[in-house]
Amino acid sequence: MAERRKFKRRSGKTKSRQTDKKPTALRGIISINSQGTGYLAKPGFRQDIEIENEHLGTALNGDEVEAVLLPRGNSQRTQGKVVSIIKRLRLKFVGVVRENGADFQVKPDDKKMYREIFVPAGKIAEAKGGEKVLVQLDEWKNSSSDPVGRIVKVIGKPGVHETEMRSILFEKGFDEDFPPQVISEAEQVAKNLRENFSEETSGRKDFRKTVTMTIDPIDAKDFDDALSVKKLSDGKYQIGIHIADVSHFVREGSNLNKEARKRGLSVYLVDRTIPMLPEVLSNDLCSLRPNEDRLAFSAVFEINQKGVVSSKWFGRTVIRSDKRFSYEEAQKILNSRSGNFYDELSVLDTIAKELRSLRFKKGAIDFDTDEVAFELDSEGKPLKIIKKERLDTHRLVEEWMLLANREVAEYIFKGQKHKKINGFLYRVHNLPDQEKIANLSIFLRALGYETFLKDKNVNSKDISALLTKIKGKAEESLIKTAALRTMAKAVYSTKNIGHYGLAFQYYTHFTSPIRRYPDLLVHRFLAKHLNGSLSKQGEFSQYEKEARELSEKEVKAAEAERDSIKYKQVEYMKEHIGEVFEGIISGVTEWGVYVEEKTTKSEGMVRIRDLGDDYFSLDEKNYALIGRKTKKKFALGDNVKFKVVAADLERKTLDYSPAS
Repeated sequence: MAERRKFKRRSGKTKSRQTDKKPTALRGIISINSQGTGYLAKPGFRQDIEIENEHLGTALNGDEVEAVLLPRGNSQRTQGKVVSIIKRLRLKFVGVVRENGADFQVKPDDKKMYREIFVPAGKIAEAKGGEKVLVQLDEWKNSSSDPVGRIVKVIGKPGVHETEMRSILFEKGFDEDFPPQVISEAEQVAKNLRENFSEETSGRKDFRKTVTMTIDPIDAKDFDDALSVKKLSDGKYQIGIHIADVSHFVREGSNLNKEARKRGLSVYLVDRTIPMLPEVLSNDLCSLRPNEDRLAFSAVFEINQKGVVSSKWFGRTVIRSDKRFSYEEAQKILNSRSGNFYDELSVLDTIAKELRSLRFKKGAIDFDTDEVAFELDSEGKPLKIIKKERLDTHRLVEEWMLLANREVAEYIFKGQKHKKINGFLYRVHNLPDQEKIANLSIFLRALGYETFLKDKNVNSKDISALLTKIKGKAEESLIKTAALRTMAKAVYSTKNIGHYGLAFQYYTHFTSPIRRYPDLLVHRFLAKHLNGSLSKQGEFSQYEKEARELSEKEVKAAEAERDSIKYKQVEYMKEHIGEVFEGIISGVTEWGVYVEEKTTKSEGMVRIRDLGDDYFSLDEKNYALIGRKTKKKFALGDNVKFKVVAADLERKTLDYSPAS
């Protein structure tokens, strides 16, 4: 057996002076950069506590740790030392294996995982040197040697499409395969429903004779929301927002529920969907497919053409969708003013536009950003990158879903008589950080927008006015992205603080229980509320814990989607090395500028050494690099031509150079 590799730590920059004073202890989540230096936030400190590599112990990025402050030495920054690991963030890592005699070393893909993992003989599964694997960390007690682990899954050869997509999933903690007992339970649930459907519809309001439709992406397989339209005698309309009744099938305590809770949500990569529920539910039983009776949980409103709601009803229903529209198909009918269900689509569109107008008058922020889709060949190689078109029918569906989500949240909030023990899950969005708003103001002034966001107490109407001002301009995408980065992250919480970005006092997620576990919880909360039952006092803390964990899952899913997009952008550009494209400068740093290609949105770096025969210095105030001799300027938002120089699939990075 090969000897386990010993690790010699780097010397610290400074040595702390000895003192008899007892070190100050603190707890928190440690962040570790790719150089192996840790940082820990401490209340009252403007800067995070810096923890040099030699003082990390066995801490890994994202771990909850206990640390102590070290006596101040020559360093200007407060230093610390990890003394114990309270909770590991993760134990599984994706990496490439290399043979070490009879054993393996795994070098993790995660650049913030600063140590290789030693895998002893007997724990290497069927892995071979050079393959990508999923490795589980089993033991790491001594920081002087590498952590010890075992290979739990062989993923495949690096650079192969299937390997890389699965690696992204495993790296973020997701798995494509459902446990056998979950599949079996789902099939039994489906069988029971088919055999007893008439009994299952008992007590439900029947909407099967009301015109109902779904509007989804052309390649969608699960349809979790449908809209019904009925004209009333007083000129108003009854609009039903019908959501798949997932909570009827996925019961608390079941294997299905445990797996859905573990997954948290469906994950979307460039070439696949990893569903939260087995296919027999997500694509069949719970999917509101056309011309099939389906069980739903509905929000039904009487509403006029100006978008004013006069009455509302929530409850379980049985529906039958008359038509499955794609967004494009529905848009074509609206544009031509004729076709199947034109009248109903027109009503939905007209009122949706009124609802949208009302939202923006109250200060809602339009953060529609450009998204891309990929045309892949049979082996997953990107042939084309297409900018997605945003249609009125996308906004139509969005407005009705927003209405349902808002009204459910308001109904629950105002109806709770015992708020301290009657749990609920809100979707909340806090005010933006003042320091970030100040930085955004500087950024905007550099682009010539000096009249916006002068006051630190910026409200959502100010942001909305800015985005209206830049609509259609070359820098629109750039400013939207910068403004979006100043915003707090929307999260799930049992405490209602409203939703800043939507300008809603009450908001939740009710409309996608096939693909989001929080929506499933909201359905359960609403059902309990309608039945007059309350949650127990002890359950409230559990709800808040679930809110935090589901918010974290959402972040991981978004990261996985972004990583898959970035990988394919780099892979696409790799086939175009030497070619010239048009782009916009999307970032300026002291080491160069970032440029985003206009159509594919592929971002790469132009290094300062490639900008020209001059000495370029950073003008921080104006977000620009300026040549000392030539006065040549590369500023944020500038349109530039560039050449693709290099593409690194492992690091998911692109290198560009200026082109005349």
